[in-house]
Amino acid sequence: MTLPGMDIAALEQFLRANGVEVEGELRVELISGGRSNLTFAAADDVSRWVVRRPPVAGLTPSAHDMAREYTVTSALQTSAVPVARTIAFDATGSALGAPMTVVEFVDGTVFRDQDDLAALTDEQVDSSVRALVRVLADLHAVDPGAVGLESFGRPTGFVARQVKLWASQWERVKTRELADVAALHAALAAAIPPETSASIVHGDFRIDNTILDSADPEKVRAVVDWELSTLGDPLTDVALMCVYRSPIFDVILGTRAAWTSPRLPSADTLAQAYATASGRELDNWGFYLALANFKLGIIGEGITHRAHQGSDTGSAADRAAEATPEFMAAGLRALKGPA
Repeated sequence: MTLPGMDIAALEQFLRANGVEVEGELRVELISGGRSNLTFAAADDVSRWVVRRPPVAGLTPSAHDMAREYTVTSALQTSAVPVARTIAFDATGSALGAPMTVVEFVDGTVFRDQDDLAALTDEQVDSSVRALVRVLADLHAVDPGAVGLESFGRPTGFVARQVKLWASQWERVKTRELADVAALHAALAAAIPPETSASIVHGDFRIDNTILDSADPEKVRAVVDWELSTLGDPLTDVALMCVYRSPIFDVILGTRAAWTSPRLPSADTLAQAYATASGRELDNWGFYLALANFKLGIIGEGITHRAHQGSDTGSAADRAAEATPEFMAAGLRALKGPA
């Protein structure tokens, strides 16, 4: 069977060249693809690895930055944040025609769809979410300089750049005019909060970007999908985690996401759990929620834009922009605060 984006013989040659013994036949299967980086499981007669590379079409370099992913996971190997053991990195794309990371395979369960949660009791769901929040707080507590990531990003002016970045992205991907987009952009630009201490931010933190222990789902075995990580304001991570709880996010993903399940704690409960776990105040919280809504609305628009261009044929891609008005409205409400 042909696996787009994979060349098994070239992968085996790359592994051997990097000091990895391959015992017996190397077997590879696709774990996930679509809009994210392609993720493959590779195995010989003794070991298993995970191989990740960008999609074969519709590339957005900043959204599929393999070097960034490998750098941060390598740096976090001895931290309190669970990550897969890094094995090798092909920066030039010599093996598969695109940059590639190889890490140790982590046994566990990924909860992607709401149906996946049926295997858990309500108590297990609550405990798992508390563990996830604890891991996010642990990540934000890591001193970037202590793990060699002091130059991993530009934390000064991070939030202001995010507002500008996503506004410019809207101009590139919009499929129609929406007055609320301009209104929310203007309101965000006028409400940039004071600079806070920077941390390593994941950029896409929710349950399906983690691997939980199959026997004990209250234990996080690894955090994955680090290609959006950088140094920045940790509250952007927290707010995005909370806004991902919005049911309308299902329209963007094209599935009933595990993270939008009504069985999970509310966004407010998540935020307070993080504040308790981290000891961090949620100052200017309405702004961060608004920014997260702004970002997700534009992401939805972008998915539909690419579908119209023929470069995204994923599940319900042409409908993703239906979520955009709701996210923009929610962002404006967040900035106004409680009625």
